Amino acid sequence: MNPLSRAVAAKPVPLDDVSRAIIEQLQQDGRRSYAEIGKVVGLSEAAVRQRVQKLTDSGVMQVIAVTDPMQLGLIRQALVGIRVRGDTTRVAELLSAMDAVDRLVLTAGSLDILAEVICASDDDLVDLLKQIRNIEGVKSTETFVYLRIEKPQRRRRRG
Repeated sequence: MNPLSRAVAAKPVPLDDVSRAIIEQLQQDGRRSYAEIGKVVGLSEAAVRQRVQKLTDSGVMQVIAVTDPMQLGLIRQALVGIRVRGDTTRVAELLSAMDAVDRLVLTAGSLDILAEVICASDDDLVDLLKQIRNIEGVKSTETFVYLRIEKPQRRRRRG
């Protein structure tokens, strides 16, 4: 389980306005220097470094690199809705181990699991769907192929 998933399950960490501002600065540019952030939020470089360390250690945030799948030759993206008979967490664990599964969410409603997948081709997507459908407990799937992404995934803003 990644640190952000654990944070969702854990008790929320209270954030002051300065910590929120630091997070916002890093959301805009994850490579921004602590000195630059310090100028914006009114702290020293060392104080910003300490705050960022506390925020990452507590699981409140991660600083990660985001890639463009198209630039990597991965041209087919889709959202696969999965209906499960039995233990959804066991099916989710098996799906998580698949390289093509980029994001996985357990849901409530007509679908039990949503899997965001990225493949090199339509043929690779067909093969992946066969693998998913062959997992014990998968009752059915519904696939939504991405034709064009009008609005990329947004960085979370303070709420």
